[in-house]
Amino acid sequence: MATSDHPALTVSHRAAAEGPPLDEIALGELLRRVAAAAPDRTALLDGQPDPRRRRRWTYAEMLEQAEAVGRALAARFAPGEHVAIWAPNRPEWVLFQYGAALAGLVLVTVNPAYRAEELRYVLRQSRSVGIIHESTYRGVSLTALVEEVRPDLEAMRDVLCFDAWDELVADGRARPNQALPTVDPTTPCQIQYTSGTTGFAKGALLHHLGAVNAARYSAERAGFAEGDTWVNPIPLFHVGGGVLTGVGALYRHGCHVVVPAFDPGLVLELVEAERASLLLAVPTMLVGLLEHPDRPTRDCSSLRTVMSGSTVVPAELVRRTRSTWDCEFSILFGQTELHGVLTQTLPTDDDEDQATTLGIPLPHVEVKIADTATGAPVPIGMSGEICARGYQSMLGYFEMADATAVALDAGGWLHTGDLGSMDERGYLRITGRLKDLIIRGGENIHPREIEDLLAAHPAVAEVAVIGVADPTWGEQVGAVLRAADPAAPPTAAELFAYCREHLAPFKTPRFWYLVEEFPLTPSGKIQKFVLRDTLDALRPLAG
Repeated sequence: MATSDHPALTVSHRAAAEGPPLDEIALGELLRRVAAAAPDRTALLDGQPDPRRRRRWTYAEMLEQAEAVGRALAARFAPGEHVAIWAPNRPEWVLFQYGAALAGLVLVTVNPAYRAEELRYVLRQSRSVGIIHESTYRGVSLTALVEEVRPDLEAMRDVLCFDAWDELVADGRARPNQALPTVDPTTPCQIQYTSGTTGFAKGALLHHLGAVNAARYSAERAGFAEGDTWVNPIPLFHVGGGVLTGVGALYRHGCHVVVPAFDPGLVLELVEAERASLLLAVPTMLVGLLEHPDRPTRDCSSLRTVMSGSTVVPAELVRRTRSTWDCEFSILFGQTELHGVLTQTLPTDDDEDQATTLGIPLPHVEVKIADTATGAPVPIGMSGEICARGYQSMLGYFEMADATAVALDAGGWLHTGDLGSMDERGYLRITGRLKDLIIRGGENIHPREIEDLLAAHPAVAEVAVIGVADPTWGEQVGAVLRAADPAAPPTAAELFAYCREHLAPFKTPRFWYLVEEFPLTPSGKIQKFVLRDTLDALRPLAG
């Protein structure tokens, strides 16, 4: 088995490991530093399916556009204000991210699959004063949805569209004397929304120091060398796409290839064409890449490391990836509240550690496996809650003091809600979840939101939403319901259409079951674990 240089542990508490000192720099200043060091190196590439439409930016060009955007934004908004970005992957997303950082703004990242109710909630709860959005996404007019919710947004002052990107850049270029602030790296840089135990999306307030260093240490552990190329099919609104990948590539003076949307054939072609050395992909994506008919004919020999995480990575998938591409593998474990990654396997770890562990913590962060009753570290090998303490912790949930107090205790420990164990070397293993989350292809879905919606349907008396194991997605969303009228239950098609009107597609249940009564605890709560354990015996809902 692989070993680390950390002393053997006797309890499940690993002190913060030393490493390169924290780089106390804000995101915008980091871009300036890299552009000064490598101005002519390719920084950003638009990975369009048609190679003739691919655009490239050097670091000097990326900085010039980001500063122009920063000046345009600084003329509209004050440092510290919140501005949302609502769009699928495109290089301008990255340029806007750094423009906002240079202007001292807090970027609110929004899933482009959201519908009006979800968008309204995020923009209101975050107190966003501005938004930049794509005009359409997967046949849906985002412009129309913004117009629909805007009357309900008292704080919203300005709406921008990526269709007018050139005008935004030109506006900034016409303001050469517009001052940009000095940004403290301990201040907020992003709000990313993550589902939690309350069922309401919570805005994790991330800071520059955490974004820069978590991305940096993760890229370095993965063996991403200076000037390498990183192909990125992860959504930029996710911490994995916009922070770990984007900032990690920037820190190492590398090329960030932005893939518009995950398409396995396109990703394989981009790896070959750009000689990419690193790829981060959730397990669902990896399966798609390995099974794509183009895979045997694509030269992916440049790949040194494949990283994966966001959900359980099956051992067989690790072995298959390594053998197919003769590459190293690195498993990430973390969450948005920890700037994306807490522990990570080393590429040099052996097959057993790669296939069965979550690796060891990144530098400068303390980790324990806590007794859920006392908070004390449990003995080596025992299961408990994974808790972390250090610079990587979020500042809190925006304007949610009670939820923040649950996640961040008085001792500074961030409670992940995940159950795990630790061996004597400090390697972690996942054993379960305290949170009742469903993780579908890397997307965190909380059942409460879906349950509340379905409970409002007149044909539904009671409902429980659970995760259903799926070989492709990891989990799919399943809804178990008791009909208001047992003699005339609703159809699956009816409820599916109802959910699709109000929820993003990935949240809409794909499996529907009907019960006459639910298994209950003595206090009357539905026992979801019983439903999951007896899934095969449940009656599928007709239609």
